[in-house]
Amino acid sequence: MAYRIYLVDDDRFLLDMYAVKFKAAGHEVTAFQGGMAVLEALRKDPAPDAVLLDVVMPEIDGFGVLEIIRKEKLGGPAMKVIILSNQGQPSDVERATTLKVDGYIIKASAIPSEVYSETIRIIEQSNQKGA
Repeated sequence: MAYRIYLVDDDRFLLDMYAVKFKAAGHEVTAFQGGMAVLEALRKDPAPDAVLLDVVMPEIDGFGVLEIIRKEKLGGPAMKVIILSNQGQPSDVERATTLKVDGYIIKASAIPSEVYSETIRIIEQSNQKGA
């Protein structure tokens, strides 16, 4: 099954690298180089199946984006939000958990194929619960 994925990171190289991985598997990918751009898209477009969200970004960080997503109920309950960051301190993971993140992947510890497989696992695990 093909999924719609939003990638959010200020690093163009990483966006391109992850986008290639997901697109090669047949998924629809939209890349955003900042939090404000993804929030704008979520407010007007149909929700993707998952948003992979970096934490450290200029303008508004990933936690700020996640807070707005939750506050405004963007994307609806089926959309999964996965933090994809090098910020792996326990306080960061705890904050993400408090904001009801669906997954937390440390970039430095995961190769692109692992990011891909974990994202698909999170989406499909949720789909099976709803079935």
